[in-house]
Amino acid sequence: MSWVERLLVTGGTRLRGSIAISGAKNAILPLLAGSLLSERPVVLEGVPSLIDVKTMKDALESLGVKVNWTGDTMQIDPSSLRSLEVPPTLARRMRASNLVMGPLLGRCGRFKVSYPGGCTIGSRPMDLHLKGLRACGAVIDDDHGCITAEAAGLQGADIHLDFPSVGATENIMMAATLARGTTIIRNAAREPEIVELQNFLNKLGARIRGAGMDTIRIDGVKKLNQEIAHRVIPDRIETGTFMVAAAITRGEVLINNVIPEHVEAVTAKLREAGVSIKEEDDRIIVTAPSNWKAVDIRTMPFPGFPTDMQPQMMVFLALAQGTSIITENIFENRFRHVGELRRMGSQIRLEGRSAVITGIKDLTGTVVEATDLRAGAALVLGGLAAENTTIIEGVQHLDRGYENLESRLKMLGAQVSREII
Repeated sequence: MSWVERLLVTGGTRLRGSIAISGAKNAILPLLAGSLLSERPVVLEGVPSLIDVKTMKDALESLGVKVNWTGDTMQIDPSSLRSLEVPPTLARRMRASNLVMGPLLGRCGRFKVSYPGGCTIGSRPMDLHLKGLRACGAVIDDDHGCITAEAAGLQGADIHLDFPSVGATENIMMAATLARGTTIIRNAAREPEIVELQNFLNKLGARIRGAGMDTIRIDGVKKLNQEIAHRVIPDRIETGTFMVAAAITRGEVLINNVIPEHVEAVTAKLREAGVSIKEEDDRIIVTAPSNWKAVDIRTMPFPGFPTDMQPQMMVFLALAQGTSIITENIFENRFRHVGELRRMGSQIRLEGRSAVITGIKDLTGTVVEATDLRAGAALVLGGLAAENTTIIEGVQHLDRGYENLESRLKMLGAQVSREII
């Protein structure tokens, strides 16, 4: 007999207090994949307890890697690597499963993976990943939903990405780490998670520079044999989500363990709307006004406004004074939450890749369904601000990217509970 979990969120409480941000989901996953390049044990600290992290752990163990996860510390011994194929059942559960391609090709000269799964927020083709690996000398077959690759020895190459894809940049970086010669990635992704991967690989013994800019240079080395411990950077999307939670409930929240520079685009838009935000080293204090004004947003690759914060900001702007326009430039299918927000009373009109949001006074609690990770976060935020109780189904999406979300919101005074039916 199967059961369903859902969240019950009763709105009307102003969030107050302090909260610490967890390790970054989008940083820990490539670090786990990158550990495959090492010949020595690796210790990762600040590891968030998320479904996606567990899936990546299972993927590593399916390859023969020994993993010990206690609390927020994970010990990885890649010396026992024996398989080069990720089981399809694991690959289909998570988009980031494709990140093992670069490390396996670089260290072992071949891999076999199924096309990955993950949130259905739009087309996320693998062509840029495969283009980069082919440029380094890999022979790749991607027929019948499965990708196989072989390379007698990878060779450095000059690679220009048609789009600054985060995953492609990471895969090429990892593959090139053990390639002969120098690899240049042009129009590379600039996200903080790219910088984090560079720092991690360099600790292991790689020679990479330029991460955070649009050109990255990787000078290949023969092996990575440094035994290291590394703490994961805080999650900038979780940071932004709690910032909006404080604002939309007209509360005041101190957010600890943050890197303010990583959320500058979110901070700028919240301030433009009228929210008071104070930055102090590794913490942010958010104080919300009684009312806020409409702003326009265009999602862009970093350092632009992150697509992963678009749904959360949409529900915030649904309660703004005036009309806002959000233009989604990254994923063509990332407005699936709009229908659910309309069920709560919001006035949102879709025009192609843009959403026109006419602010209203109040949202109304009802039954809604999370269709993906960030859509789920938006619905929780809506529930916190809504009259009455909101019932959110599909909470398994939230568990992929937010660690103990309901219990941490409760620490700030929110009325949130999880029930199994």
